[in-house]
Amino acid sequence: MIRLIAFLFLAAFVHAEIPWDMSRLAVPPKADWGAKDGLTQEVYYEGELFNGKPTRVFAYVGRPEGAGPFPAVVLIHGGGGEAFRDWAMHWAKRGYVSIAMDTAGKGPKKSANPDGGPDQGDNVKFRTDAAPGDMWTYHAVSAAIRGHSLLLSLPEVDKTRTAVTGISWGGYLTCIVAGVDPRFKAAVPVYGCGFLHENSTWKQSFLVDKMKPEDRERWVSLWDPSSHLPRVECPILFFNGTNDFAYPLDSYRKCYRLVRPELRHVSIVVELKHGHFWNFPEPDLFIDSALRGAEPLPMVGAMEVKAGTASAPLVIKGEPREVTLCYTTDGGVWQKRKWQKQPAVFKEDRITATLPAQRPLTFYLSVTDSRGATSTGEHEEIAN
Repeated sequence: MIRLIAFLFLAAFVHAEIPWDMSRLAVPPKADWGAKDGLTQEVYYEGELFNGKPTRVFAYVGRPEGAGPFPAVVLIHGGGGEAFRDWAMHWAKRGYVSIAMDTAGKGPKKSANPDGGPDQGDNVKFRTDAAPGDMWTYHAVSAAIRGHSLLLSLPEVDKTRTAVTGISWGGYLTCIVAGVDPRFKAAVPVYGCGFLHENSTWKQSFLVDKMKPEDRERWVSLWDPSSHLPRVECPILFFNGTNDFAYPLDSYRKCYRLVRPELRHVSIVVELKHGHFWNFPEPDLFIDSALRGAEPLPMVGAMEVKAGTASAPLVIKGEPREVTLCYTTDGGVWQKRKWQKQPAVFKEDRITATLPAQRPLTFYLSVTDSRGATSTGEHEEIAN
């Protein structure tokens, strides 16, 4: 009965409304190429109509040295961000063709773009008085998918090996893009997730206080990642911190559980800093494993809790650098909980740890491999 209910729950999401027309967005957009700088080049490409007028999206495209074909990656910035040239350069140096586009209606370094779409202010994201085609999420997702189509039109790109990753609001967008565009072979949302109406930094101020129930239901059905994640068909790494100010772990877990178990990977880092950072090893190594057949991240299996002990199977190449039980005995607001670590044991392909006696208890098992990359299992909670 439980499995049947879960199936019906997911089926309802799978049949949620999709405002994006992939048959049209998959066509390479018209592009006006600009100045080159090292391994990167400026480009404006065709966007969606906004208030009935044509738009153009600004981006940097990074290209490695050599002839290719190369794998490719779409890069989606977060709130307050821009089309980051250095991010496109980072991936070009790693041997990927990359595109870092602006999703805030701006040009280079946040300069004015008279042909830009909507900006990325919170009041714009949570509008209830606009047609779907004029909403920020619609334009931002479309810009990422059109950027993907542009990459796929380049002769130096291997069209069978593309990925998408985004940071914060870009992670939110990545969750949606991965569920809408089936051409990707890997996805990494960093911080961002869905179920924003249930718990997020925007829940009360925008989704509760400023929306009527019917408007909120409509917004969630169209623009919340929870309505699109069940359609993800590629490996996806959910990468976040324990105390993220915007995307708490309860909403995060509900999101990744919408993806089939064989596709979802999780990495939760204690007190991970939040920002436009692309120096974390996990997203890079995960995409390398999916697109280049490189060594995969460790995989922590389903956790079993029995007689005060937590254990889980671990798939890893070689010996782990560290295995850890991460836990908090605090309740209440996720962002204010103090997390602690204690050593676990790796033996016979399993991680095992003794649970603290304090209650309430929230905990998960974590492994760091020889490269310094961390993978984790899901967190569990014991109330009493």
